[in-house]
Amino acid sequence: MKVVILAALVTIVAARSSYPAKTYKTYEAPSYSPPAYEAPSYSAPAYEKPETYKAEPYSFSWDVKDEYYNDYAHSETSDGKVVTGSYRIELPDGRGQTVTYRADSNGYVADVKYDGEAKYPPPDYKPAAYSAPDYKASTYRVPAYKPPVYKTRARY
Repeated sequence: MKVVILAALVTIVAARSSYPAKTYKTYEAPSYSPPAYEAPSYSAPAYEKPETYKAEPYSFSWDVKDEYYNDYAHSETSDGKVVTGSYRIELPDGRGQTVTYRADSNGYVADVKYDGEAKYPPPDYKPAAYSAPDYKASTYRVPAYKPPVYKTRARY
């Protein structure tokens, strides 16, 4: 019996640590105060009447014709109330397109004219020769196994 008591006492002393128990700091719960600024406020937008300008007469014209087949022109004239003009361009099919227009308080009226005849050169390529494909249907052997048969159980 003395041995058991001695063993228990040795176990208790051995289990007892010479270091102090660990302690942890605690922190206060954070507290939040409302923001220290006011909500933004905006004034109503102020619209100004746009400035109006007196219509001035003008006239311009330009042409482009270079060695890269660019051939176009534009001319326009205005008396301050009515705009008239025309533009011309060479189309890819060889025709020339001329648009003569007039724009006034009643709207925009255009007259489109084409000069020449469209030319479509024959294609330079030849389509590849086509022959029916050499296709043979695949043949498959009958499976050597029997598919499994599953019994279903009724579920209620």
